[in-house]
Formats: sequence, structure tokens, C-alpha cells
Amino acid sequence: MALKIRFRFDGKCSRHPRYDPKRNGQPQHGNCEGCESLYTIHLYVKIAKKRADKAEGMLVRTSTRPGEQSSVDEPAPTSDSDS
Repeated sequence: MALKIRFRFDGKCSRHPRYDPKRNGQPQHGNCEGCESLYTIHLYVKIAKKRADKAEGMLVRTSTRPGEQSSVDEPAPTSDSDS
């Protein structure tokens, strides 16, 4: 099974609508909360992309209990008793 993940965030600062953290890097306006928030989100998206490319921090849950469903592709167990 192949999984494709896209990372994209569209946002603009209300005071500085032309600021783009991907293109401009750190904000020129150090005291603007909007620009700082956009830059922080940009950094987190960048980290998530790197981890996804390396498959670091990806968790796979496996069932440990016998009655628990082990895969999304498998049908859920059915019960024969009508109580």
C-alpha cells in the first residue's frame, strides 16, 4: 500500500500580506505576531516533511489483543450471539 502525504499551508499576515516564510525566511518584522506564527508553522511543516521522507517518527499500531482488528483492510469480527 502506498501512502502519499502533501504538506501545504496557506496563510497571510493581516499586517504584512506579502510576507512568505518559504521565500523570505525569518520575518523582517520581529515584533509582528502574524509573521512569527507563519514562520513557526513553516518550520513545523518543514520538520514534518523531513520526517515523512525519512519515515522517522511514524508509528504503526499493531494489535496485541486477540479480538482486536489488526488491519484496516480486514473485515471486523462478527458476533454469532444475539443478546
